[in-house]
Amino acid sequence: MIPGVGVLTQDTLWCFSQVKGTIEIGATEADIISAVEFNHTGELLATGDKGGRVVIFQREQESKNQVHRRGEYNVYSTFQSHEPEFDYLKSLEIEEKINKIRWLPQQNAAYFLLSTNDKTVKLWKVSERDKRPEGYNLKDEEGRLRDPATITTLRVPVLRPMDLMVEATPRRVFANAHTYHINSISVNSDYETYMSADDLRINLWNFEITNQSFNIVDIKPANMEELTEVITAAEFHPHHCNTFVYSSSKGTIRLCDMRASALCDRHTKFFEEPEDPSNRSFFSEIISSISDVKFSHSGRYIMTRDYLTVKVWDLNMENRPIETYQVHDYLRSKLCSLYENDCIFDKFECVWNGSDSVIMTGSYNNFFRMFDRNTKRDVTLEASRENSKPRAILKPRKVCVGGKRRKDEISVDSLDFSKKILHTAWHPSENIIAVAATNNLYIFQDKVN
Repeated sequence: MIPGVGVLTQDTLWCFSQVKGTIEIGATEADIISAVEFNHTGELLATGDKGGRVVIFQREQESKNQVHRRGEYNVYSTFQSHEPEFDYLKSLEIEEKINKIRWLPQQNAAYFLLSTNDKTVKLWKVSERDKRPEGYNLKDEEGRLRDPATITTLRVPVLRPMDLMVEATPRRVFANAHTYHINSISVNSDYETYMSADDLRINLWNFEITNQSFNIVDIKPANMEELTEVITAAEFHPHHCNTFVYSSSKGTIRLCDMRASALCDRHTKFFEEPEDPSNRSFFSEIISSISDVKFSHSGRYIMTRDYLTVKVWDLNMENRPIETYQVHDYLRSKLCSLYENDCIFDKFECVWNGSDSVIMTGSYNNFFRMFDRNTKRDVTLEASRENSKPRAILKPRKVCVGGKRRKDEISVDSLDFSKKILHTAWHPSENIIAVAATNNLYIFQDKVN
């Protein structure tokens, strides 16, 4: 039996297996995956990389011979979304790296997605073409215009079959609105607007207007020396088009209502957990910075990820989270060396499963963690090339801190901090997950008998 999303029982541990071998995107710095996102049906999976490319994978349909075998994901389209640029006014290079990808719900045969680098958001249309028109009257077969005087007969143009082509075309380019680096984009539930957030400002855009945006949050102080926090992530509520949240480097979350005022400089709700004075250290502020914020599909909860924990907040309770999950608490004693090698500034993402019952986030050594909110059980799994055979079942991993190490455990001192799972995605309705480990994309699904 294939357990459905959210039907994991008390005596069931997540049992994910490899859908297919590792999908290696490439081997250079530009090939490192920087964004992963399923579309609303889960039939498409998009990845963005540091080289500015977007690769879209499509799920194969079930074959008639193997009805119960669900389709694998294969490359559907690849296109260059962003190019490196140079800002001559500020003498700054603008990287082509894709920071975020967001899909729009499918309205017709074409697919639409937003992709952004540090400065520019683009709306892409991805469409199929398997027919070509023939029999023009005013053009010859090469496409050159004919002299109307030479046309003596009229033809009816016809569509001829051709090999399937997938075309990606930029429909809108939203530029010149951000002074600082864009860290988030989020599509509103009205599907007419979206927002983009950088370190100090959040802008609201209409999909049809590229030369104007509305500034809805501005936390830039008059004197930049008084700057104490920056915006780290922002997202719209999944159902209420007037509500959004944004997180800060101080570990706080603000819920704003756009009906209150045009500039949401006053929050409606403020979520913050008071710090335990006994745990205060030099690194407290750094590790409390929130790297990702996500609404649950129901819209009732907010999930946040900081360096060591994942927290779940109830929208109706602002003073503390209702759930806190330790992702890699064994690193608390390693914060000094993690600060020296800059790993302490890594920005991990977090995702919900389709029913909001399980959450997933990444760690080091190509480990990723899953937490069941109902049973309070958790598991550590590894995305590695050694066990990346198709249909291979992932074995739970454990990290030991000091003392004797068991055979199946790995010592905290031998963790590889250059291998990190920063970006993950969960299929909207099934137990299929996508995990980006540097330049490798792993796709796992729950155990198939």
